[in-house]
Amino acid sequence: QVRIVESGGGLVMPGGSLRLSCLASGLTFARFGATWHRRGSENKRETVAGISTNGDQTNYGDFVKGRFTISRDNDRNTVYLQMNDLKAEDTGVYMCNVGTYWGQGTQVTVSS
Repeated sequence: QVRIVESGGGLVMPGGSLRLSCLASGLTFARFGATWHRRGSENKRETVAGISTNGDQTNYGDFVKGRFTISRDNDRNTVYLQMNDLKAEDTGVYMCNVGTYWGQGTQVTVSS
């Protein structure tokens, strides 16, 4: 059974940082690309960042503007999203997608 579990969300002040993790099990993790998405207050889903199977290729949504970094550790079956200089508009549920599998998401709230 495939499981995708996100963690690391929480409440942070503007300008702060968070590191999200996405742990995958029940699949050969290294065979799949992975992507972080988010759903904000307008309930619109945006693609935040994506990473290739071995991590040598990454891409980001325009709104990231150098603030976020996606990475992966294939030995730990985990994808990370380091988020710096967080803004109120980054608030939302952050979801991980590995291949065709999705997690439930982790809430990120940026507020003073």
